[in-house]
Amino acid sequence: MSDPAALPSSARVVVIGGGVGGASVAYHLAQAGERDVLLLERADLTSGSTFHSAGLVGVLRADPTLTRMNMHSAALYAELQGGEHPPGWVPSGGLKLASSPERLEEIRRQVSWAKTYGLGLEEISVAEAVDLFPLMDPTGVVGAAWLPEDGWVDPSSLCLSLVAGARAGGVEVRTRTRVTGIDTVTLPGGRRRVSRVRTDRGDVECEVVVDCGGMFAAQIARMVGVRVPLVPMAHQYIVTEPLLTDRLGPREKPLPTLRDPDWLVYWRQEVDGLLMGGYERDPAPWTASTTSFDDVPADFNGRLLPEDWDRFEQIAENSRVRVPAMDDVGVRKLINGPEAFTPDNEFCLGESEVGGFFVAAGFCAHGIAGAGGIGQVMAEWVLEGSPSLDVWHMDIRRFGPAYDSPSYTLARTVETYATYYDIAYPHRDRTAGRPLRTSPAFEWHTAHGAHLGEKAGWERVDWYEANAAAGEALLAAAGGVDAVRPRTWAGRSWSPAIAAEHHGARTAAALFDETSFAKLAVTGPDAALLLERVSAGRVDRAVGSVTYTQWLNHRGGIEADVTVTRTADDAFVVVTGTAFGLHDLSWLRRRADDLTAQGVGTGHDGRLDARIEDVTGQYVCYGLWGPKARDVLGPLTPQSLSNKDFPFLSSRATTVGDVPVRLVRVTFVGELGWEVYASSEYGAALWRTLWEAGRPHGLVAAGYRAIDSLRLEKGYRVWAGDLTPETTPDEAGLSFAVKLDKPGGFVGADALRAARVAGGPARSLACVTLDDPRAVAVGSEPVRVVDGPHAGEVAGRVTSAGYGWTVAASILYSYLPVAAAVPGTRVEVDLFGEWVGGTVADGVLHDPTSARVRADG
Repeated sequence: MSDPAALPSSARVVVIGGGVGGASVAYHLAQAGERDVLLLERADLTSGSTFHSAGLVGVLRADPTLTRMNMHSAALYAELQGGEHPPGWVPSGGLKLASSPERLEEIRRQVSWAKTYGLGLEEISVAEAVDLFPLMDPTGVVGAAWLPEDGWVDPSSLCLSLVAGARAGGVEVRTRTRVTGIDTVTLPGGRRRVSRVRTDRGDVECEVVVDCGGMFAAQIARMVGVRVPLVPMAHQYIVTEPLLTDRLGPREKPLPTLRDPDWLVYWRQEVDGLLMGGYERDPAPWTASTTSFDDVPADFNGRLLPEDWDRFEQIAENSRVRVPAMDDVGVRKLINGPEAFTPDNEFCLGESEVGGFFVAAGFCAHGIAGAGGIGQVMAEWVLEGSPSLDVWHMDIRRFGPAYDSPSYTLARTVETYATYYDIAYPHRDRTAGRPLRTSPAFEWHTAHGAHLGEKAGWERVDWYEANAAAGEALLAAAGGVDAVRPRTWAGRSWSPAIAAEHHGARTAAALFDETSFAKLAVTGPDAALLLERVSAGRVDRAVGSVTYTQWLNHRGGIEADVTVTRTADDAFVVVTGTAFGLHDLSWLRRRADDLTAQGVGTGHDGRLDARIEDVTGQYVCYGLWGPKARDVLGPLTPQSLSNKDFPFLSSRATTVGDVPVRLVRVTFVGELGWEVYASSEYGAALWRTLWEAGRPHGLVAAGYRAIDSLRLEKGYRVWAGDLTPETTPDEAGLSFAVKLDKPGGFVGADALRAARVAGGPARSLACVTLDDPRAVAVGSEPVRVVDGPHAGEVAGRVTSAGYGWTVAASILYSYLPVAAAVPGTRVEVDLFGEWVGGTVADGVLHDPTSARVRADG
């Protein structure tokens, strides 16, 4: 349908894409009070991927944020169903089958998650599942789960319903309007910002562009030089001839949606027939190759791909196993439509490096379920500067420069599609595109039996299997390996080597390769000003000082958790987590733009004179920690390592052996030691030097699993787990790192101050030890309070967990009501349907006074 209305010459926000994503963003912007919005669609509404979507709405997902987003979607669709433009919402409920014992474990884990959100998910018997979906053959089914909040919706009707609501809120909508370009202006600090959208019907001045282009989103983003790593993948499903009335008789209620992920298939009712699809193991990418980006044809509007029965045969055969009626029912049509997938099967949301250019794309075939939540999150992001939910794992900034490569993006995305229904076990590592990013010590690691994991493209040592024998010997006194191996999923990717490496760090010394840690250089006359205004702690201190601090959003939530080392009057190095470099870099650059706009810099016209660079690959970082760390390092350097000359949280430029280095006295394991930084060309030699010097002192090479165990005992937090944009330093027990009274203030200070005036946080991060040491949580499990004023409440969820080898306990962290987060409170944690008792710990479990960290010598 053509929209002949003239194009406005300007709009504050331009949303590109008239599918369900763009419609939801426009709708939620209008609901939030933003009236100056223009929605553009190249053809007709819903003519991209929306019109051929299957429409299933599964509420419960594998992470807390997406679950809450989908809950918002389901509630919104139900509300719209009662309005003037119903979206065809069918609250059918949903069944998930377990056709293997491993899948039943996953279901029981999901049932426990649901308690955290008040969802009605429950495990049911196989017989009950058959009653709900009588067409299924229960052979091989070992269990099932029923979620009454699930359903399905008509995708095109949903899109039109949201557009109608957006229009009612003042949004202008123009179809048959093709975007041909997006112009930018360069800000005083050097960053670009969108200024105008060019179309085949005229130009529109704007402040914000939201790219909701679906499978066209990457092409749109390339207009401003932004990479959106997605690949259109052919996704197929069939719609059968009518069969329900004939085979089941008249029904008052629709069949529930049905998923059997072990057989890679799903179903929902379609009038009197069935819609059935799935995720085959040999997926077919479309328009992208190893040497070229996706390039969807300009005239691909309201169209489908050719039927591919050969590729669909595996899914068809699997469907007959679970629903025998699929063997003889007629097929009305096979739908083969491209869906945009990302390399990690998560949405691609947020503001790009180009100011004002937002992306909401890469919906990975579950965008209908998430559309309502996506619109809500994006409206907050556009209007308030950050969303109220922790969407880090969906943030466009999680993708590093490697995804500029068509071949890497394609390989990772194809693997993601092929494993869509696989169980997401903890520490599951992808195999495509590896190895890519490696430390100079990589060859040493592999030669010494390293078990490698991958994060943000980096090959990282989980543990050295060469240490397994020492671990077995160490555990013999406890009854052997089988007596201590975690009996939950935490024991799947595990080795006794972890115990040996943990023990080595506590009793002698351990050497860790942390080269993957992201490193940002901040230099220039206003470097200190910038970091001081962004950091909650005081960083404008003497050269050689090291500050542990957080960067906050305007709500007081933690956007980054970093150390800042001052290396000169006008130079600092920020160190953050492996996967967070681009996120933190972007956050810092945005704040630099804000300060420039305020005119507080020392440059011309008040411009901020500071440069921010990602220097991760330029430097190695090796962690040397343990009570004998000074004995190992001392003979290698002319620098005195005494507390007087080299106190905790300080740094020095010196040499180690033949290598020029910067030593930084920090720790993430709760022991004496240093991080050793050097230019990458020295990396292999530096590792060998430290290793050879440490062997007489009992030095062990160790991996990240030992780090995690060590830091849990010491109470050190991790961002994207214990710390998120939804949590404040006061809630997280990090008030000591906040300097509310420092001159000039900092981003988020007003929110923290207001919360303290209002009585302080209502919840606090608590450390819990479980009664059963082998019952080890892996994250997101519900935590129920047993005694006190919150007795009986599911009051929190696990943010991080593991086993502490020194304290011989299963440890977890959870945000609990302040009255419950006190030592001695009894709690229970739901592990795969079993409530396991635990106790809130009395402070830090290991070295609560940090005497070992600050040990002199």
